[in-house]
Amino acid sequence: MEEIEFILDSTKESMEGSIAHLEKEFLNIRAGKATPQMLGGVFVDYYGSQTPLSQVANINVPDARTITVTPWEKNMLHPIEKAIMVANLGFNPMNNGDNIIISVPALTEERRRDLVKQAKAEAEDAKIGIRNARKDANTDIKKLEKEGASEDICKTAEDDVQKLTDAYIRKIDEHLAVKEAEIMKV
Repeated sequence: MEEIEFILDSTKESMEGSIAHLEKEFLNIRAGKATPQMLGGVFVDYYGSQTPLSQVANINVPDARTITVTPWEKNMLHPIEKAIMVANLGFNPMNNGDNIIISVPALTEERRRDLVKQAKAEAEDAKIGIRNARKDANTDIKKLEKEGASEDICKTAEDDVQKLTDAYIRKIDEHLAVKEAEIMKV
């Protein structure tokens, strides 16, 4: 049945999207090590328009605890510094006249626990996305059955959707375990 193949493919695609979104969200949860992605959500007022920081400056990580931001135009130093402060990331940028240096503070035990909670919430959101994809697929399969598709084929398709769901939920749990270990590692 072509329709069932299509339903399974679109369900798998939707579930892949949930995993990709989870991975992207996990990049924003810092684990104590400096990365350029930490400043991914910072937007700078660049000649009247809100522009991502990465489009007005070079972002480097010279060591595990430091991020340097080198603007392409010297007059952008103060707007970039202000944007980092406004982004409320918990960083205290220092301006040395040429670039901005950010010391990434070590995480406290309490902050680590908060980050783990945040990671678990993101994982739960991804699981909800997977379950919604399953629900949509099963609804489409039931529609096909009402339109005259074989009951056996539809039952097999529903089983395949459940297998996909279980596999992707497992993937989310694996991603979460890795992120949790990364966050809790001192």
